[in-house]
Amino acid sequence: MRTRPCCRVTCSRRAAYTLTFDYTDRMAALGPLAYRAEPHSYDLCELHAAKTSVPAGWTLIKPVPIGAPRD
Repeated sequence: MRTRPCCRVTCSRRAAYTLTFDYTDRMAALGPLAYRAEPHSYDLCELHAAKTSVPAGWTLIKPVPIGAPRD
């Protein structure tokens, strides 16, 4: 089942996106909710996914625009 809560501490919304990091390439990827939870990824609700930013010099990849209709 793909219903998980947002990983932000005080958030009770349902996660819709998964954030992962590649520290070597200074890259973060924010995509649709992963099929299963992984220990080194972060599940975020739509609100927190839309507010996600990365440090200067990093690249954030968003293959699906936040809030866009999904299948």
